[in-house]
Amino acid sequence: MTSTQPRIILLFSGKRKSGKDYLTDLIQKRLTAEMCCILRLSAPLKQQYAKDHSLDYEELLGSGQYKESYRADMIRWGEMKRQQDSGFFCRLAIKHATQPIWIISDCRRMSDVQWFHEEFSDRCICVRVEASEQTRSQRGWRFTTGIDDAESECGLDEGVKFDYIIRNDGADDVLEKQLEDLLSLIKSREDESNAQNNIKPEK
Repeated sequence: MTSTQPRIILLFSGKRKSGKDYLTDLIQKRLTAEMCCILRLSAPLKQQYAKDHSLDYEELLGSGQYKESYRADMIRWGEMKRQQDSGFFCRLAIKHATQPIWIISDCRRMSDVQWFHEEFSDRCICVRVEASEQTRSQRGWRFTTGIDDAESECGLDEGVKFDYIIRNDGADDVLEKQLEDLLSLIKSREDESNAQNNIKPEK
């Protein structure tokens, strides 16, 4: 799998335009890139899809017509891969991770969360980013049938016990307090993990 075992894994989920990428970037800056890496499950999906179909990976990463023309088939292909192996894209995403703290910035399905909990049961912190529809609309979101009502957007709306929920509706002072609380939670989990690792078994 990966040569380095993480101390903490932050599993982020949230609706489109809720601000997941903005928040995960902020957290990485606070923790530093040496300590913390951001891993996206969508990147290996597009990379593998491009490889299997002889397509331009860089174009699939963009937001132009090239990606849009393959979007529906790419979603179908991704679902097929997940049905065959629920951890397929998770394993690809973490393959080269070496930092002690991982941020998975785009968990979308229950199978994503379950895989990380099964593989790293005591190291996961599940974080939900929430913003009102009004706030998301101001950021450019428009409801799109087939996207906003699909599993990739709604798969974690229910059935997940989140360790922390961030309200991201634009108030900087409120957001700062929530970030401080989340960083404190990360620190306390790290301390717990270190304490457990330092306990020597009785002879």
